[in-house]
Amino acid sequence: MKNISKYLILFSTIVTGSTPLFAQGYPITPVSFTQVKVTDGFWGSRLKASREVTIPLAFSKCEETGRYDNFIKASQPSDAYKVGGYPFDDTDVYKTIEGASYSLQTYPDKKLEHYIDSVLTIVAKGQEPDGYLNTARTMNPAHPHEWVGKERWSEVEELSHEFYNLGHMLEAAVAHFQATGKRNFLDIAIRYADCVCREIGPNPGQQVKIPGHQIAEMGLCKLYLVTGDKKYLDQAKFFLDMRGKTSHRNAYNQTRKPVTEEFEAVGHAVRAAYQYSGMADVAALTGDKAYIAAIDSIWNNIVSKKLYITGGIGAKHDGEAFGKNYELPNSSAYCETCAAIGNVYLNHRLFLLHGESKYYDVLERTLYNGLISGVSMDGGTFFYPNPLSVSDKGYERQPWFGCACCPSNISRFIPSVPGYVYAVKERDLYVNLFMQNEAEINVGKDKFKLSQETNYPWNGDVRIRFLQGKGQLTLNIRIPGWVQNQVLASDLYTYADDKHLSYKILVNGEEVKSDLKNGYFQVSRMWKKNDNLEIHFDMAPRLVKANEKVEADRNRMAIECGPIVYCAEFADNQCDVNQTLISQNATFENSWSPTLLNGINVIHTTGTSLVYDKNGNLELQKQTLKFIPYYSYAHRGAGAMNVWFPYRIDLFK
Repeated sequence: MKNISKYLILFSTIVTGSTPLFAQGYPITPVSFTQVKVTDGFWGSRLKASREVTIPLAFSKCEETGRYDNFIKASQPSDAYKVGGYPFDDTDVYKTIEGASYSLQTYPDKKLEHYIDSVLTIVAKGQEPDGYLNTARTMNPAHPHEWVGKERWSEVEELSHEFYNLGHMLEAAVAHFQATGKRNFLDIAIRYADCVCREIGPNPGQQVKIPGHQIAEMGLCKLYLVTGDKKYLDQAKFFLDMRGKTSHRNAYNQTRKPVTEEFEAVGHAVRAAYQYSGMADVAALTGDKAYIAAIDSIWNNIVSKKLYITGGIGAKHDGEAFGKNYELPNSSAYCETCAAIGNVYLNHRLFLLHGESKYYDVLERTLYNGLISGVSMDGGTFFYPNPLSVSDKGYERQPWFGCACCPSNISRFIPSVPGYVYAVKERDLYVNLFMQNEAEINVGKDKFKLSQETNYPWNGDVRIRFLQGKGQLTLNIRIPGWVQNQVLASDLYTYADDKHLSYKILVNGEEVKSDLKNGYFQVSRMWKKNDNLEIHFDMAPRLVKANEKVEADRNRMAIECGPIVYCAEFADNQCDVNQTLISQNATFENSWSPTLLNGINVIHTTGTSLVYDKNGNLELQKQTLKFIPYYSYAHRGAGAMNVWFPYRIDLFK
């Protein structure tokens, strides 16, 4: 690469998980996760489990399931090899390296770094001389995987996943380069990207193809920022511009229309979220306003008609897809863990574009509920779908899946969480998430060190202390929608009780007032060492109703407290939680249980169950109900679980 040092300044902004952050694109720049040391019990334990359990497990599964062997076989192709698995199995290796690379930046580990180098030596062996790298084809070119077709790219708009493999490779290679400064993975990725750029495009001699499964767009934008080579950005935009214009057109992978003509979220939810995120990246780097208008409309469609209360997206098992407007079934909800991760990526990017807190309201809801439900608290077992109601037969997290996209995606996402806490724009510092941490933050030419002290999400008290630094800045404190009596920025869900929560902000012990701007409370002043800002959010259990058009939730209510959605499961209740009513005027007792499920707030209320008496007749029976956070269910065996509870007896089946 030429003049790579010229682009390291740009590259230094690519810091938050899989989210490319553009010094010359997005108006707002997040604070790197490497600058934020999370110290609280809630996220600290998740980060520790990821580092000590999830990432090592993912590496071991790559070895155990033959992912590494595929690259070795590709180095010595043979007609004797039977190509099994999935054509995207290579990405499990890449995603795990990505997560491990994030971990290395916070917790340097020479042993882990050496292990990654040994894996990359194997990966390099599988690359063809012109840069092409897809083991599902290369290990046995005469009889490749049945999904990849006889020729390169012939099935890339369907099932071959050749561009999908490229995207995850680029994301991981950039993370590895950032973590170690080594070029061994980055050079592999550049060679494959160059192969694609040579063979795919609008020019004579090139093929016009688009990704069947999106993510290459995001990865190519990252590679552009690292290298400064505009051909990678052009390739990302070409992939997006040509969607809906090739012979392959359907809703499943968002090709039924050109991207700027689509205003509804349709099809496979993970592909969709990655596409919308890629559109935001390209728009930020090129200024394409049509892209922004399209994803803004799609976001409104999701948040007003297609988002689960847990932040999950993708209602249907068939096609792992969005359903129709207001189609949000509970027991059959798909809500793939990967889709929740994609939802975080999308909402983060839209915040960076627009600076509005409503995007973080969705991000936080997804993060605390439908995303972390996908991995056990010890980091060792996983959900693929995340339903909102489970029968008495139960549903358990699994140690791995043949299609391992969700576990490997979790392994790359969790280490990046600290990078979602803060962001900066000129003299504005945004506080978007509340978790105990210490952070070093540059605002213009001023450098600050500050801390958050909090027990969030279990209570709403947060103290921000300035430990070092001095300078004029505006502190923007996100006031969550749930504090403002708004579940989401739509009428999809509303609070069904008469509670009115409030908040209070104090600077050095004195209350301050401010009108909210884009959902943020602003405090502009000269900040210096020993200044502190105290935040108090009222936090109480709330009843939630869905829009009447959501048939599955009609005449039902859910319970949430702060950012946490609650459920009732078999382990805490003597009744069938799927055959129990709660009152429209339910009252709650909220108590801290330090030894249950790593420490949680438990909510108690009363309900009514339909049971058989000793003579076999149905009767109503009062019950004491115990609710736990949705993310924590299925840690004590398999059994019934429910989020949405009826308040009318005729809803019993």
